[in-house]
Amino acid sequence: MESRRDFIKKSTLSAIGLTIGGLGMSAKSYSKILGANDRVRVGIIGFSDRFKHSLLPAFNSHAKALDFEFVALSDIWDRRRKEGAAYIREKTGANVALCRNNDELYDRADIDAVIISTADFQHAFHLAEAAKAGKDAYCEKPFAETMDDANMALDAVKASNIVVQIGSQRRSGGNYQAANDYIRSGRFGDIVMVEMCWNVNQPGRWRLPALTSSIRESDTDWKRFLINRPFEAWDPRKYLEYRLFWPYSSGIPGQWMSHQIDTVHWFSGLAYPRGVTANGGIYLWKDGRTNADTLTAVFDYGPLDRKEDGFQVVYSSRFSNSAGDTKELYYSNGGMLDLDKNRVTPTGGLQNDAAKAMGLKANLLEEYKLPDVQAASGANTGGDFLTDAHMRNWMDCVRSRQTPNAPVEAGYNHAVACIMANAAYRTGTRATFDPKARQVMAGQNVFKY
Repeated sequence: MESRRDFIKKSTLSAIGLTIGGLGMSAKSYSKILGANDRVRVGIIGFSDRFKHSLLPAFNSHAKALDFEFVALSDIWDRRRKEGAAYIREKTGANVALCRNNDELYDRADIDAVIISTADFQHAFHLAEAAKAGKDAYCEKPFAETMDDANMALDAVKASNIVVQIGSQRRSGGNYQAANDYIRSGRFGDIVMVEMCWNVNQPGRWRLPALTSSIRESDTDWKRFLINRPFEAWDPRKYLEYRLFWPYSSGIPGQWMSHQIDTVHWFSGLAYPRGVTANGGIYLWKDGRTNADTLTAVFDYGPLDRKEDGFQVVYSSRFSNSAGDTKELYYSNGGMLDLDKNRVTPTGGLQNDAAKAMGLKANLLEEYKLPDVQAASGANTGGDFLTDAHMRNWMDCVRSRQTPNAPVEAGYNHAVACIMANAAYRTGTRATFDPKARQVMAGQNVFKY
């Protein structure tokens, strides 16, 4: 018997078959449109803290209105599967099917879309899996930690017809959208400098000592966890505290820089930096980690064919002192846009006396207030309005088949910038991007691990 879902798809195609070409959409695109009464069934890939504390509440706040539901959970750790099932039942009332891995999840016939919140280095691989299976995806950042993974995921998504939202939730914030509109309008003037920081004082950041001491290799699937990383013997710290260890995570670039550098691409319209230099180290928390606890990167942005034009981005992050918290400051010759205070001010603009001395006029921005929405800087950067709005945007687009606020290209571009920063830090050389080879270059060498 033909299902309601199949009937709606066939009826829709039949009704609009004569006009598809005129609208610039393929029959394949229309075949994904859901009926208003079609429930969207979602699989969970990875029961992480990020999913538990941020993505699930955001999804749950819109699921009833938009007719979405969780139907299955895939996690390679048996403890996470059991905890996830109980927690989802408590919070949503749903009894999800449990899958030991993504192969089992995609073998199911009741999956329309997935939410991916696995380890940093796994995001691109898992997104490519979703694309090949034809499932819409909300995929956490960072998009990828290597260019090979980024290229694989981008190509898979481009070859599919899925709706992808990358977890760069600033793009769904009213203040960031207003800032983008303001800069793009020309009223701000050319960006001449950007300063960004993300500082905490947390010796336990990304550490899970209790879980690390209790997990056993037999509880999970270590080989499947490694995916395409070089094989090494079981290490519970790298399984649970992966953000501290390269090549499972770049640490600061992948976790925090990916959020903030994305706004540079968005506001400026530039896809990636012309070059990056970086310095840092493990200066305080000497606990066996291989990723920096302090990092500063300097980015050169601008047209590739006009080296004299452009601007600089200085990004810094430390785990040893929280002064400054998170800051995103954009400067023009006429003043400053402060995304901490959500204000445009004439601070630092060209004053009249200095201008007159050079035969110029003063250049001072008028005060301008952005909407009061801030990004969360807590341990999971979640439970906030931005994540809620971002999830809603994805869910709406799954139904409408429109492009979400943070499409796959946004993820690819932040990955390029963050991989460049990681390459510069680890090699001590200036990193660039070769768009033809689609590889990050550290000096004259392709950066891998």
